[in-house]
Amino acid sequence: MFTLPSAWNLIISTIVFFVAARYLHRYLEAQGIPKGMTRGMLVFSLASMVSWGSGEMVDWTQEKIEGPQPQVAQASDDISQLLKVLGQAQSSAELRGPSSN
Repeated sequence: MFTLPSAWNLIISTIVFFVAARYLHRYLEAQGIPKGMTRGMLVFSLASMVSWGSGEMVDWTQEKIEGPQPQVAQASDDISQLLKVLGQAQSSAELRGPSSN
């Protein structure tokens, strides 16, 4: 199930992204690889993977320290409840009939 990342995940993974991108840029520069779109995409892709991995480590560590977070109600349950309420509102409107002024 998809869950939103924690604030620590966002902060640390953003910092790690910029550090990794800077390091990779300097490393590829030292290797003599010319600047271009391919090198830029390589730096972006690798920095994104390192950043994602660090974010996952942050979430894993946070879960080990605090324990698993309680899950919010399933979206399908919310939708079915919403449809029931809308159906009740529609049926009560039909019973009242058109309102006259």
